[in-house]
Amino acid sequence: MLGKTIFKFLFISLFCAPLISMGSEVAEVDSTQSEEEIKTEIKEFIDHHLDDSYSYTIWHAMGIEFPLPVILIDEGFHVFSSSKFHHGEAVAESNGKHYALYHNKIYQTNAAGDLNFDEEHHPTNTKPLDLSITKNVMTIMLFSLFIFLLFRNFAKSYRKSPIPNKIGRFLEPLVLFVRDEIAIPNIGEKHYKKYMSYLLTVFFFIWFINLAGLTPLGINVTGNIAVTFCLALITFLITQFTSKKGYWKHIFWMPGVPTPMKFILAPIELLGVFIKPFALMIRLYANMSAGHIVLMSLIGLLYIFENWLAKGAFFSLTLFLSIIELLVAFLQAYIFTMLTALYFGGAVAEHEHHD
Repeated sequence: MLGKTIFKFLFISLFCAPLISMGSEVAEVDSTQSEEEIKTEIKEFIDHHLDDSYSYTIWHAMGIEFPLPVILIDEGFHVFSSSKFHHGEAVAESNGKHYALYHNKIYQTNAAGDLNFDEEHHPTNTKPLDLSITKNVMTIMLFSLFIFLLFRNFAKSYRKSPIPNKIGRFLEPLVLFVRDEIAIPNIGEKHYKKYMSYLLTVFFFIWFINLAGLTPLGINVTGNIAVTFCLALITFLITQFTSKKGYWKHIFWMPGVPTPMKFILAPIELLGVFIKPFALMIRLYANMSAGHIVLMSLIGLLYIFENWLAKGAFFSLTLFLSIIELLVAFLQAYIFTMLTALYFGGAVAEHEHHD
């Protein structure tokens, strides 16, 4: 009975809640606004879902949100709640200075919230150094803590008994999958153990964060290129600093290749060192962002078409793609982890010597 209840809750959270959330947003203006205005509302809703923000929006149409701390450095520290911005409509005051939100960025203003613009309509007001705990930052912190506690409990259960507990029965097959299907085949039996902690961390982090992105909270962490850049950078640094001498030799002076060709191939191989993590960054970012945009756009179409047949078709397609996104969430975590292991394997591979 409890399992069925949990399943129903997850079904509503992952599939139905986005429909309800956007529905309330659009339904309010459906009878009074034109089709173009409704499309604009939908576009703004999608942008709001994709962008990082200074609060967790629980119900956008009702203005229900969970504020987060704003931390600014502007001739001193300024710490205050994001609720002072009142959904971006008010000016926040801190230690005699005033700040306003414009396109989800904080600018220093006067008490009236006036902004100055250049010819390209970009604000020229002073931007303080922003160290705020935004929605994406808070999500990363919460999921990092969750994963730490999850595996801590998992490890403690094995100290008591070789038989895994309930959490262990869920995690053990996944840990073995990462070890047997990703780490060992790509890195090798000899070196895979020193990379396992990172591979497990990045796999579960990306997977859980991707699943959170399917909820109506507007979480889009892996759709933020800064986050995927950091993940790719960590992979890049680990690859370079744990690589063997043979790894660099095969980049700058490839064995078994004619000497004139070595001078041609060396710059290409060196460029490949940086292209690999760049591809990791773009692949995860682009796939997750595209998935969010497609899903939210299809939901928006439900409120544009008046034909009930079209509504039914788009609802069915949205539900189908939502289920596919569950697979994509896992698949992107798998691909990122597998390619990371492949790069690690190339860095520590035992190369044969050529004359």
